[in-house]
Amino acid sequence: MEIKKVVTGVYESNCYIVMDKNTREAFVIDPGGNVDNIVSVIDNLGAKVKYILLTHGHLDHTTGVAELKAVTKAIVCINKKDDDLITAGVQLFGPLIQGGADKLLKDGDKITISNLEITCIDTPGHTPGGMSFLINNCAFTGDTLFAGSIGRTDFAGGDFDTIINSIKSKLLCLDRDTMVYPGHGLYSTIGNEKLNNPFLTGLM
Repeated sequence: MEIKKVVTGVYESNCYIVMDKNTREAFVIDPGGNVDNIVSVIDNLGAKVKYILLTHGHLDHTTGVAELKAVTKAIVCINKKDDDLITAGVQLFGPLIQGGADKLLKDGDKITISNLEITCIDTPGHTPGGMSFLINNCAFTGDTLFAGSIGRTDFAGGDFDTIINSIKSKLLCLDRDTMVYPGHGLYSTIGNEKLNNPFLTGLM
C-alpha cells in the first residue's frame, strides 16, 4: 500500500491518495480543492482511482469532488447525514456533485479495492455524519482526531460530547501502533494520542 498526501485549499486540508502497489487501483480521501495537484500525483503514481471517500461534508474537504470525479469517473461515498446537509445547503457544507453522492456509507461498511479492505467507522461529533476509514493499521480520521487535538464542534451539527465518545469508543480502542492520518496537520499514532493529546487525558 502506498499513501500520498496533498495539502489542498486555503484551509490546508489533507487529501490522501491510497494505492495498491500491485494493481495500481486506488482511492482518494477528501479532495478539498487544488484538483490539478491531486491529478498530478495520481498520474505520477499511475493510479487508477476507483472511489472518492469523504470523511465528512465540510467544503474544505469536498470542494474538489465534482472536478475529480469528472476526471476519474470514481464512485463518490459519504455518510447520508452529511450528504443530506450538503443537499440542504447548510452553511459550510458542500459542494459535492449534482444529485448527491453515488454511495451512502454507514458504520461497518466494507469497501474492497484490490487487496485493500476499507472499514467505514462512524465517528460523528465534528459533523453528524463524520466517518473514519481504517485500512490495515492506518486510520484516516478526517476532522475527528488530530495530532494533539480534536475537531471543532461549534459548527452546525457539531457536538463535543459526541466527538469525545466517538474517539473513545471507535478510535482509542484501535492498536496503539495504528497510524492516524488526520484531515489537517501532521500524522500521529493512536498510542501517541492516548499519552499526549490534552483533550483525551484520562479517557482510557
